[in-house]
Amino acid sequence: MLPREELALLLRPAAGGLYVVSTGRAEQLAMQQQLYRADSAAEVQSRWLESLERIQTARVILLGVPSDVGAGYRRGANLAPQFIRSTLLETHPEFPDWAASAGVVDIGDVFVVPQLLHDDMLSEAQKEATRRALYPELSPEEAAALPVSPLSITERALDLVFQLNPGVAPIVLGGDHSTALPVARALARARREPWGIVQPDAHTDLLEERLGIRDCFATWSYHANELLGRGGRLTQVGTRASRFGRAHWESRYDVRQFWASECLADPAAALDAILAHVRSTGVRGVYFSNDIDGTDDTFADATGTPEPAGLHPDFVVELIRRLGREVGLIGGDVMEVAPMLGRTSEGNRVTLALAVRYLRETLEATLGQRLA
Repeated sequence: MLPREELALLLRPAAGGLYVVSTGRAEQLAMQQQLYRADSAAEVQSRWLESLERIQTARVILLGVPSDVGAGYRRGANLAPQFIRSTLLETHPEFPDWAASAGVVDIGDVFVVPQLLHDDMLSEAQKEATRRALYPELSPEEAAALPVSPLSITERALDLVFQLNPGVAPIVLGGDHSTALPVARALARARREPWGIVQPDAHTDLLEERLGIRDCFATWSYHANELLGRGGRLTQVGTRASRFGRAHWESRYDVRQFWASECLADPAAALDAILAHVRSTGVRGVYFSNDIDGTDDTFADATGTPEPAGLHPDFVVELIRRLGREVGLIGGDVMEVAPMLGRTSEGNRVTLALAVRYLRETLEATLGQRLA
C-alpha cells in the first residue's frame, strides 16, 4: 500500500476525526466547506484527498488529533481541532489562500475512536474488532497492519508523512497533551540533526507512569525527554503547578525549567535566558509544544486544568518569534484547549481566540513569513 493510500484510511477531512452521524454533523460540514472551498460533502472528500497529494511538496502540514482520552481531570479537548479551525476561518477568511501560497497543507484529522488511546493498551480481540469497524474495505490480513487508537494512528500517519517529505514541519492541533507524544516519536525517527522541545505548560508532565498508564497527558514529557537523550533539550516554561520544586525535576530528569514566577518577575531577562539555554544545548531546531494552560487562566480558562499566575500571551508570542528567528522551529502544536469548559461563554471565546493567535504565530515562525 502506498503512503498516500494508507493516509487516506487513517485520516479524515479536517473536523472529520470526531465520529458523528447526526448531531454536530452540520457544523462539521460547514467548516469543511469553508476550509476546502467546497459545495458538498462529496467535494470536501475530493478536495481533502487532493491535499494528501500535496504532502510531498509541503513546507508545513497541519494535523488535528481530536482525542481527550489521555486527559486526567476535565475533558473536552476533543473539540479543539474543529473549533480552532472554525475560529481561524472566522478571523482570517483568507487563510486557505495564504496556506496554499505558503506551502501549508491541512491533511485533516486522525480518526478517533473515543474510548481508545494507544494500541498497546488493547487486547488482540479489541484491536481486531475495531479494525473491522475502521477498515471494512480491507481483508483481515491487510487490516492487521493498521493501528486503531488515536495515539498509534497519529504516530503511523506522521511516519508516512515523513516518508513522503522528510523535511516537512508538523503543526498539530490537540487534543489533550498526550497527543504530542506520537509527534515526538515520529520526529525522533525522521530528524537526523539534534533537536529539542520547548514546552509552555503549568505542569511538568514528567511522570514515568500515572496509575500504571505509560502514555497519557502526565507522562508524555518524560518519554519525549528520553527520546531527546536528556541533556537539557526539553525546556519547560511557565511551570507552577507541581508537587515538587524545580530542583527535583531538573536533577532527576536533566530538563531545564523556567517557572512562571521568574518569567513574570522579569519577562525580558527570562526570554534571554530561555534562548541562551536552548542555544547552549546545540539543537538545530525546536518543536514548540504549547499547552494552553501554560498561559494565565485570565486569558485561557477553557482548558481541562486552568491555572492562575501563569504566562502572559505576549510573552508566549515573543518566545515563539524569537525561537523562530534565533533557533528555528521544526514544528509545533496547540494543546489542551477545551472549547466548552470556560467559566463563561466569553472565557470560551477568549481562549479560542488565543489558540488561533498561537497557531498563527507558530505557523509564521516555522515558515519565516507573516500571514497577510
